[in-house]
This record gives sequence, C-alpha cells and structure tokens, in this order.
Amino acid sequence: MDFSDLIPSVLIHVLPVVFAITLHEAAHAWVAHRLGDPTAWMMGRVTLNPVPHIDWLGTLVMPLALYFATSGAMLFGYAKPVPIDFRRFRSPRRDMMWVAAAGPGMNLALALLAAFLYHGTGFLPDRVAPWAQQNLANAIELNVLLAVFNMIPLPPLDGGRVAVGLL
Repeated sequence: MDFSDLIPSVLIHVLPVVFAITLHEAAHAWVAHRLGDPTAWMMGRVTLNPVPHIDWLGTLVMPLALYFATSGAMLFGYAKPVPIDFRRFRSPRRDMMWVAAAGPGMNLALALLAAFLYHGTGFLPDRVAPWAQQNLANAIELNVLLAVFNMIPLPPLDGGRVAVGLL
C-alpha cells in the first residue's frame, strides 16, 4: 500500500466510528433535553461536533493501545457519558428509559440509513464506489454492533438503565 491509499483506507474505519459515536451521544442529550433536562444542552453536548463527545482516554488512548497490543484483533473504547439530571424529568423512571434507548436507537437508524445508501453506490463513479461501499458496510456492521452491545442489560450500559426502569 502506498501513501496515497493510506488516507482513504483509514477513513473507511474512522468515519463510521466518528458518526456512530457522535450521533449516539447526541441522541441521548437531545432526548434528555426534550424530556425536561437541559443539563447536556447547557454543556454543549447536543451537537453533531464530535469533539465534545471525545473522552481522551476511552476514545483515543484505549482503542489505540488495544489495537497495537492485539495486532488489530480487538478494539474497545467509549465516549464521554452525557450528563443527565434525572430529577429534572417529569417522569424519571420512564424518561430515563427513553434517554437510554435513544443512543442504541440512533445506531439502528444509522445502520438502516447506511444500508439504504449502500444500494445507491452503483450510481457513483467507478473510482469512488468501492470506497463508499466499504465505508457503508463498516457503518452497518459497527452501528448494529453498538446497538446490540449497548442494550445488554448491565449497568453502566444503556440496556442496564432500560432494565432498571422496567423493573
């Protein structure tokens, strides 16, 4: 692989991760705001800018260390949790479940959007189509994985909050 192929190759993996994490966390913050808690809104976390959602240790250091330690066999990381004050909700138990489900719900929506867009890549120029197809395939896989993993009913995952609200 020459240097001119390096950037498109890296972007195939980085772009889906950035979109998935940013929109996942922004969905939590937006739903919390809509249900009565302005905490994340006031802290600038209802944004599509990925920078406020980056936790330097969990988003950058840990994934890079795992990647190099396992020769790319294992990756794991996390974003900054969205600050939420459940006392501000009108119905704390119900609203907590909606806020928790918003992130995985956004990941499922992104997976469906990527699947829809994947079918339109045939209209792209031959030089761009394979890159777009790989990028969208990675987005589908990553977003489904994030949605399923986050709905495992164990705290501090989103599924743990949903389970607590249901029980």
